Amino acid sequence: MIHGSSVKKKPDTGQQVFRNPRNEVFLEGRVSSLPTEKLLPSGDTVVEFRIVIDRKNPKGERREVDTLDIAAWLARVRKRALTLEIDDWVSIDGAVRRRFWKAPTGLASRWQVEASQLRRL
Repeated sequence: MIHGSSVKKKPDTGQQVFRNPRNEVFLEGRVSSLPTEKLLPSGDTVVEFRIVIDRKNPKGERREVDTLDIAAWLARVRKRALTLEIDDWVSIDGAVRRRFWKAPTGLASRWQVEASQLRRL
């Protein structure tokens, strides 16, 4: 088996088909919140910020935006993220992650993009 792949049999032939799942995103948007550096209980450091990306609604009648949470875990990406200011345009390569933590009301989670590359445009 290939590392990171899934094997599935074609129903009609019984032949194996290899699938290589991918979790990659490429985003270009405008910074909408100042980056904040957090020291986690684990001792890890993360820098978090948000970007907005314009889009038209399905009918094209009005402009809407998607607001996405970005997390920078790698030292070089954290360093660059801390230089960002509101309204800077950025390009981000990364992957979608779901983060879990213990909250006062129980287990909580949220989706965010983990940035592996960050460039100011």
